[in-house]
Amino acid sequence: MNTSQEFDWSLIRAFVAVAETGSYSAAARQMGSSQPTIGRQIEALEAQLGTRLLEREARGQRVSEAGARLLVHAEEMRQAAARLSLSAAGQGEDLSGTVRITASIVVSHYFLPPIIADLRRNAPEISIELAPSDATENLLFREADIAVRMYRPTQLDVVTRHVGSVEVGIFATHDYLAKHGVPETLEDFAHHDFVGYDRSTLILDGMRAMGLPAEREMFKVRCDNQTVYVQLLEAGCGLGVIPIAAARRNPEMQQVLHQTEIPALPIWLTAHEDLRRVPRIRRVFDALADGLPVQTGPV
Repeated sequence: MNTSQEFDWSLIRAFVAVAETGSYSAAARQMGSSQPTIGRQIEALEAQLGTRLLEREARGQRVSEAGARLLVHAEEMRQAAARLSLSAAGQGEDLSGTVRITASIVVSHYFLPPIIADLRRNAPEISIELAPSDATENLLFREADIAVRMYRPTQLDVVTRHVGSVEVGIFATHDYLAKHGVPETLEDFAHHDFVGYDRSTLILDGMRAMGLPAEREMFKVRCDNQTVYVQLLEAGCGLGVIPIAAARRNPEMQQVLHQTEIPALPIWLTAHEDLRRVPRIRRVFDALADGLPVQTGPV
């Protein structure tokens, strides 16, 4: 190992990115760099350490045994750098700037636009970036400043607030129900088309918890994207479970089995505790807390 040179942090970042993504090209996209640059950085780090960190495979790169040992320390360095960056960002006192919000697709589509419009009217110096995603972005690495979750976050060093819940129900179009009949009991599901999720098991898990022998194959149409899911129901593909607020926007949607108790989806706001003190992030956090609704009552 060449100990006459200090480590360049960018080399460690490149190694961690390749280890996570499995290829130079994917790491380059993640870091906003280029594949040749990532390759040169890996070569430079391997030269400094005097060992090979990655092994070429048919579909990309895999971490070598030596690389796996280094990766543990590289991850610690990355987390320390992220905490340092967050701590520095938390010292800012200026209200102007950008705040990045991540939220589930359905919350981004149905609930956040009017809140963001109100924010722009009342705090025009704040720019908003909205990242609709059902993936879990990491607040430590500034993938977002504020996250709107449908579950209570467990990440350390974050501030969380439960701001309400979204009521859901079972819906279909009037036209579909006129043709196929209105289900009166849960057992009637067997005689209806049901729109379900594809890879997500949320609906299956919920139906099984209600005592229904649900299997993926009973879903004649399957889609994980929540806004497309709503559109499939609005097109008359069958019965499905959607937020009541989404159904209220379309007079053609009819709720069935009102007596069936379906757990509401909680809404949690999350921000890293260092950033929560930044005035513009605190302003947006509070606006979201005030604006996100508690949806109750049948249609």
